[in-house]
Amino acid sequence: MAKKSPQEQIERASRLVENQALIIGASSDMARAMSYLLASRGWNLILAGRNLKDLRDQSSDLQIRHKIIAEPMTLDLLDERTIRKRIRALDGVPELTVCFAGLMLSEDEARKDSEVVHKILGTNFTGVVQAINSVAEQLEEEGRGTIAVVSSVAGDRGRSSNYHYGSAKAGLTAYLSGLRNYLFHRGVHVVTVKPGFVRTSMTEGMPLPGPITGSPQKVAQDIWKAIEKKKNVVYTLWMWKWIMLIIRNVPEFVFKRLKM
Repeated sequence: MAKKSPQEQIERASRLVENQALIIGASSDMARAMSYLLASRGWNLILAGRNLKDLRDQSSDLQIRHKIIAEPMTLDLLDERTIRKRIRALDGVPELTVCFAGLMLSEDEARKDSEVVHKILGTNFTGVVQAINSVAEQLEEEGRGTIAVVSSVAGDRGRSSNYHYGSAKAGLTAYLSGLRNYLFHRGVHVVTVKPGFVRTSMTEGMPLPGPITGSPQKVAQDIWKAIEKKKNVVYTLWMWKWIMLIIRNVPEFVFKRLKM
């Protein structure tokens, strides 16, 4: 490959849009909290997701409240043919990408219905990987930027209550570890976010233990701190790091007898 001239390097670097963040899965409760946190700090936003009307309303509110630029963008992670095209079509390369895409469906249904399995794996793993690969490709060309992706403590060890969801998150965690290793040498930082219990619409109705259950706002704050400090992996709430350390070290002959 021919070496680029200084002028070509300047033109390529100018594609990076500083102080702009792409939020994938922007309609979720945690993503909304992150969007408002970033907007309060003066970041311009691209809100990507499937519900364009909701994203338009959210963008309008952010612009009015925080005097920033917020744009909605249609992105369906189950439509793998269009993911790369839509991200590559952005006018410039956002300095920061934060991905919140996730879907938890009935484990009983997943055991019996391949379409449910497809939705779980496609939303939590395959679609996310397609989207982040497209982002990573562009940031690698620029030689800087940050990617933060929400995985889950559910990926640290498979449990009977959500092993389809957990397996997708386990795969995502492994993918992000490898991507971080690859992009580190190219000036791009990757943060893996592992939330525990969070009070969101996805967990509504579940009997969540208060002391170890976080709010979307707390998760957003933890993600921002991890981005600022260039952490590799962040558990939120913090005690989940130690909870999952214990769970991972329970011997398998004991663990399989537990109802989790």
